[in-house]
This record gives sequence, structure tokens and C-alpha cells, in this order.
Amino acid sequence: MHASGLEGLRCAAVTAETAIAVENPRELSNRIAMGRAIWREFVVGFASQLADLRLGFTQLAALYALAESATTTIGDLADMIGRSPSATSRLVGGLVRRGLIARREDHEDRRMRSLELSGDGRAMLALVDRARADQFIGVVRLLPAQERTLVAMAVTALANRAISRRGKLRRVPDEALY
Repeated sequence: MHASGLEGLRCAAVTAETAIAVENPRELSNRIAMGRAIWREFVVGFASQLADLRLGFTQLAALYALAESATTTIGDLADMIGRSPSATSRLVGGLVRRGLIARREDHEDRRMRSLELSGDGRAMLALVDRARADQFIGVVRLLPAQERTLVAMAVTALANRAISRRGKLRRVPDEALY
């Protein structure tokens, strides 16, 4: 049998073993507790990194939103991050002062201003992304080889099926989930 076929069989065995164990309420409770502990570790690490970078979560959301679009207006950004235009304007002002966002006047209508992520803003996002990936890898490294393979397969499935070519999550209608 081919090596990848053997690995597939091993993964199927681990998956079946996991499914049987999850039927036990105590085992399910233990797995939920472990999942919460991992999630807590991720959140604490993320919060610590944001504090070190002197960056709030809403500011980070604005940077990610701008990274996904060439340029946008304050009103568009406010819609994307779920904030009022006035709150978004203040948020943008701080990010402009830090050099993470560039504000440009429209050549035809000087009242219109567009926003775009600066090089420093892109570097900041790359730093955040790298630290989150390193933290994830650190947790995955603790798993036995078969379980690491399962995680790799799950991440690959998400990348192939749930994320568009442009890097955005695909939206699935609620009725398709049931």
C-alpha cells in the first residue's frame, strides 16, 4: 500500500476513535474544557501582543478591513467594522498619526477622502499574523503525529473549500447548514 494510503487509514482510525470517545459525556466534557483552555491561551496571547503593539482590537479590525480593499472611505470602513462614522473617523485619525493608514484627497472632489493601508500597516498585520500562526503551530506541535495530520487535513479543507481565492471566507446561507 502507498504511504499516503497508510496515512489515510491511520487518520480514519484516529477519527473513528475520536468519534467513539466523544459519545461518552465525560470525555466530551473533558474535550470542551481542553478546547476552552486552548482558546483562552490564544486570546491571552493575542491580547498581550495587541498591548505590546499599542493597538486596540477595533484598530486591528480597521487595518484588516483596509487590507482587503484597495481604497475606501471612512463611511465604508465604518460599515465594515460596525462603528459609527464619527467613531471611525477618530479611530482613523489615530492610525494615520501612527503611519498605519494613509488618507488621500480625491482629485476631483477635495471633500472626499479615501483611506488605504500604508506599508507600515501591512507590516503590522504581517507581524500579528506571524505571531498568531506561531502560537497555533506551538499548540499543534504538542499533538501526536496522527492528530497533527488531522489538523493539517482540516486546515487544508478550510483553505480549499471555505476560503475564496481572494482570501475571504465564503458565506454559506443558513439553510445550507442544516
